[in-house]
Amino acid sequence: VYQPMMQVSGILFSLLGWVLSCLTTYLPQWKNLNLELNELEIWTMGLWQACVVQEEGGMQCKDFDSFLALPPELRISRILMVFSNGSGLLGLLLSGFGLDCLKIGERQQEQKKRLLLFGGMLFWISGITAIIPVSWVAHSTVQEFWDENIPDIVPRWDFGEALFVGWLAGFCLILGGSLLNCTMCSTGVHPSSGRYAAAEQRDQCQ
Repeated sequence: VYQPMMQVSGILFSLLGWVLSCLTTYLPQWKNLNLELNELEIWTMGLWQACVVQEEGGMQCKDFDSFLALPPELRISRILMVFSNGSGLLGLLLSGFGLDCLKIGERQQEQKKRLLLFGGMLFWISGITAIIPVSWVAHSTVQEFWDENIPDIVPRWDFGEALFVGWLAGFCLILGGSLLNCTMCSTGVHPSSGRYAAAEQRDQCQ
């Protein structure tokens, strides 16, 4: 009873993490900049575009013209987040076919276990590759914020909401993968596989 529940919980946490990871990738709020001279405007920067939020005019965004013109942390973060989204999607597909509650491939329990294990490992990889870029951007933002070589009158970038979404996404992906891999520790025989084994044994005796 507990094993299917853990598998479903692992899939749900991983699905939530994957959705949040995709959301983090395209959110333009990786960095926020509030100008003291004009408090009605807030500048934001993401992996794909920069935006300005005005109190009266809403949000206006502009895509980055060149990938190579981006800061190193944003270039690497874009690559890692796309890889995280891809590995998370592959993990969902593989682990989905390995669930005990799915009737497909009931006679191939070993193959289903391998799919679950591989899917859980992909979720770990996806979670780690989601946490690394948001942590790197957060670290560089802190360094720039406290850089004494920059004059005090120069506005400083601050943490954007996308960073917190990215940390939550990585945590959910790693938790989901861990729950799926924990089901591999169970040595119990699946009821359906036991019925098939008993039927095959009767056929051989006859």
